[in-house]
Amino acid sequence: MLSALVVGLPIILINMLLQSLATMWCIRFYNKRLLDHDSLVAGVLGLFGITSIVMLGNLLQIVAWGSLFLFLGEFNNLHDAIYHSGVNFATLGYGDIVMSEKWKLLGPIEAVNGALMIGLSGASMLAVLQQYVQKK
Repeated sequence: MLSALVVGLPIILINMLLQSLATMWCIRFYNKRLLDHDSLVAGVLGLFGITSIVMLGNLLQIVAWGSLFLFLGEFNNLHDAIYHSGVNFATLGYGDIVMSEKWKLLGPIEAVNGALMIGLSGASMLAVLQQYVQKK
């Protein structure tokens, strides 16, 4: 159990860094693209851009976990590792692919990490939307 926590912690920290970078990128994008524009098109394109940034950040986090699973030898190819990671990160829990007993605990650890990071992504998008609405 302790080995899973020790191995999972660096990926959690990397994900926190990726999430922070994506959030800051959203703020900068908002300040450059939306802050001074009042049109509907600017609003739609701005929110689309911010959603794209957030999705990219979450996908990079899924790839980070998948890469760890591949490095640990849990999967033979990156596709399966990223699929399993995405299922964990999104807290879907299909259970069609299960890791070995040694690293099985990384699944719930990633799920908790994913739930928090997806929550922060939603909060980032909502903050930008609220700012845009208040400006109107």
